[in-house]
Amino acid sequence: MLDLVGQPLTWTTGLIFAAYGVVLLLIILGFVTYAIYFERKVIGWMQGRYGPNRVGPLGLLQTVADVFKLLIKEDTIPRKADRELFILAPVLTFIPAFVVVATIPFTANLIHADLDVGLLYYVALSGISTLGMILGGWASNNKYALLGGMRSAAQMISYEVPLVISVIGVIMMTGTLNLHKIVEAQGDNFWNWNFLPQIVGFIVFVIAGVSELNRTPFDLPEAESELVAGYHVEYSGFRFAFFMLAEYVYVFAIASLTTVLFLGGWHAPFAFLAFIPGIVWFLLKFSFIVFFFFWIRATLPRIRIDQLMGLGWKVLLPLALLNIFITALYMGLTG
Repeated sequence: MLDLVGQPLTWTTGLIFAAYGVVLLLIILGFVTYAIYFERKVIGWMQGRYGPNRVGPLGLLQTVADVFKLLIKEDTIPRKADRELFILAPVLTFIPAFVVVATIPFTANLIHADLDVGLLYYVALSGISTLGMILGGWASNNKYALLGGMRSAAQMISYEVPLVISVIGVIMMTGTLNLHKIVEAQGDNFWNWNFLPQIVGFIVFVIAGVSELNRTPFDLPEAESELVAGYHVEYSGFRFAFFMLAEYVYVFAIASLTTVLFLGGWHAPFAFLAFIPGIVWFLLKFSFIVFFFFWIRATLPRIRIDQLMGLGWKVLLPLALLNIFITALYMGLTG
């Protein structure tokens, strides 16, 4: 296991740590580049369209061209904007998206930092991105951007509550916040994976996760028909790219976390399939979750803001709390 936490910092461990971080960063950037491509192709297929098919073979270089275009576009900052906060906001949104991936165990031996409070670490740092969205909207000195930033804060804080509470049942069953140990507790048996005994928590987690990603049908912060693109309306070029990049990195993070918490991580569904490498099982489950996010976007329309808030506070939060009580009752009767 690649875990350098607690070890003395030497040139060797430092270089290994840095090299692994760079490799992980490149993998995530590669995922983001082609997740956008596959999302456009999948949604196009579902809606009877072609999707990208011009730039490169099968349109594979379309996203590369889009990213290059953003990088070379003029960087504009509104004259009356708060310049320092305007520059800081995309960075504050972008960096936590990468940092939270450090505790995700992809296999039994492939993990960057095996923290005993890995799940708490993820929740604490992912919440920082909300500040970046608020700052981006406020610092732009634009009323539409400010409304988008405030709606982002309201939505993400509201759905952060049921998202966190929905995983308490998993923590109660496994007795740990360590993501690696949570996966180990599920084992090579489909029936022991947490999404079955924690089906209510699993459903709440997935719905709240989609909302945390600001994706359809919960993409109210970026409702271009109402807010002229929301909190990032004044951003252009690479600063705008930071916001979009952060969104897709969180898709990577949420899909990975769902796989780890509820779908057995790197474990095979049955013991006789355990000869297949764990990374293959992880990627299959991960890919299914990502495809589900794309499918939802292609299928459902955007909901109204009152429906959004009502679903979070009146439906998901009571269900998440009920799941805790049912889990406690079950453990008390069987333990």
